[in-house]
Amino acid sequence: MPLHIPTIDDVLQAEPRVRPHVSPAPLIRSYALEKELGVEATRCVWIKDYGWTPVGSFKLLGALNWMAVHQNEIGDRPVAAHSSGNFASGIAYAGMRFGKRVIIVMPETAPQVKFELTRSFGAEIRTYDIATDHQTGVRDRITREIAEDERGVQASPYDDPHVIAGNGVGALEVVRELRAQQRVISHYVCQVSGGGLMAGQALAIADGYPQAALIGVEPAGADDFAQSLAAGKRVRIDRPASICDGLLSYDVGEHNWPILSQHIRCSVAVPDLETRAAMKWLYDKHGLRTEPSGAIATAALLTGKVDLAGDGDVVVVVSGRNVDESAFRAWIDLD
Repeated sequence: MPLHIPTIDDVLQAEPRVRPHVSPAPLIRSYALEKELGVEATRCVWIKDYGWTPVGSFKLLGALNWMAVHQNEIGDRPVAAHSSGNFASGIAYAGMRFGKRVIIVMPETAPQVKFELTRSFGAEIRTYDIATDHQTGVRDRITREIAEDERGVQASPYDDPHVIAGNGVGALEVVRELRAQQRVISHYVCQVSGGGLMAGQALAIADGYPQAALIGVEPAGADDFAQSLAAGKRVRIDRPASICDGLLSYDVGEHNWPILSQHIRCSVAVPDLETRAAMKWLYDKHGLRTEPSGAIATAALLTGKVDLAGDGDVVVVVSGRNVDESAFRAWIDLD
């Protein structure tokens, strides 16, 4: 069966499914970033902050759309999914809203805040050793066993057309808000891992602002998408490594790649130390306590990795804020 690659129509159809359950994430003008980047007075820099969702990340959008589409198929069966933590809480919240049982497979080293959030919405968690998963494949095996042994319906955290379309709803919010202000986007800077966020965002931004440059951002130790763009095909990394626990997928998804390869101009790689500095900068300048994965796109801007030539506005995504306090304090201590 051929893959269903979502389009802007799928994103538009997702919006009324998502909206009853979550309000739009705020789009914040960053005067501090404008000053730091030295952009012209006619240009604005905006932060799209998904940390304000009830699960602290963008993952809720795709999870809600997926759950809405599959609710009849699920019936009284459980939903099974693997996640580093943010999709876990997203699909758990969606399960709570739709009255479905959710079982999540998470790395045992995931931040405690992600375990707590996921359990707070009623999900069951089973853990695995992420350090050896590249050899054992235990994450996928456990998830598959839940689907097979417990008749579970398996949800992908990123490689699914309904997840992609749901995530695109957040970028629809950006397009509508900036159009209402008669603003033009020249650059849209967003994290890439499995590609579920960037693919959905790309569909909405490319439709609303086709001239905008869409820039991907990845950890230097997990830059499979940049390698994929260079190779012209999906490239897999066996052992991605970074403090950005939400950006450690082995490769971009099959459903994501056609969208990403069509719309994304380039993907830049950011070392962890620069991500840590961006976490501190966002905290100092905006009071935002972000997780590493959430701050990395801002790091790409602060370190000059994105060519901002043009005369439109810049939008940067803060994708999540779920970080343990002790880890956050250690990461922003750069002395």
